[in-house]
Amino acid sequence: MRSEAAALLVALALLAGPAGAAEAASAPTREQVSREVEALRQDPNLAGQRKEKTLRFKDQGEARKPDPKNDGTWAWLRDFARWMTEAGRVAVWVVGALLVALVLVGLRHWIRVRAGAVKGSSAGPLPSHVRDLDIRPESLPERIGEAAAALWQKGEHRAALSLLYRGALSRLVHQHQVPIRAASTEGECLALAARRLAPERSAYFGRLVQAWQLAVYGARLPADDSVIALCREFDQQLRPTGAVSA
Repeated sequence: MRSEAAALLVALALLAGPAGAAEAASAPTREQVSREVEALRQDPNLAGQRKEKTLRFKDQGEARKPDPKNDGTWAWLRDFARWMTEAGRVAVWVVGALLVALVLVGLRHWIRVRAGAVKGSSAGPLPSHVRDLDIRPESLPERIGEAAAALWQKGEHRAALSLLYRGALSRLVHQHQVPIRAASTEGECLALAARRLAPERSAYFGRLVQAWQLAVYGARLPADDSVIALCREFDQQLRPTGAVSA
């Protein structure tokens, strides 16, 4: 209906003509109006409705469609994953910093305790104990080998081996100027002694340390004849070479 009314108005406008001539002429008849309306209906450009397809840019607001994964059900899981990632990164840095600090502290302690051993000198005060073993000359008997043999024969095996090892460390530190320190291990003592002792004496000290470690760490006692041989050779292999250091 709307299109027919528009066509009727157009037909009336065409029939009206110029403004000056419309007043002089007579009004059109109904048949003339009907013919004009029918002619306008046949014009394809004046049809009722037409569909046209055009291209246009999509609006940004329309392009952002709601994501079902962004609702409350998944939001906490996404936030938790992000937090875990950040926390893991921080934890790695913290652990790395702690490891570096521990290495630096341990290195400083190692340099301070074993500075004399690394330099190969016995400068500084001599230790009174190596680990928990008392190596002061006044805490040991005069004839260490004989005293250790007596203890072994009485069945005091651990005490006999401890006396031999303590006596050997005391002789190395105070008589042979081996730079053993309070924190030196058995292996470090062997390495330091090998630098100062003759091969035969160094080999004897190695056998003594092996017997000591077998009893202390291996919970096994060495053979009787090997321990008696260590006791008998003690004063010969580790005899004093000079005056006792103060």
